[in-house]
Amino acid sequence: MKAKVHPRYQTCTVHCACGNTFETRSVLAKINVDICSACHPFFTGKQKFVDTAGRVERFSKKFGGTYSFQKSGGVKK
Repeated sequence: MKAKVHPRYQTCTVHCACGNTFETRSVLAKINVDICSACHPFFTGKQKFVDTAGRVERFSKKFGGTYSFQKSGGVKK
């Protein structure tokens, strides 16, 4: 095997957008994340629904809650 091929595996600090900081090991010295186990809804039990630009309302308005993927017709054989 060649010498000095593998990156250095070192202790790194992870900073979350929520303010949580913890240490782990990585080839990077510092890692910035948007969401971590302290603020993720799966781990905290708090669920927030994020409706991007009112897409649910647009769908309900467009189809009126009566939209179906099945056509209402006779059964074909």
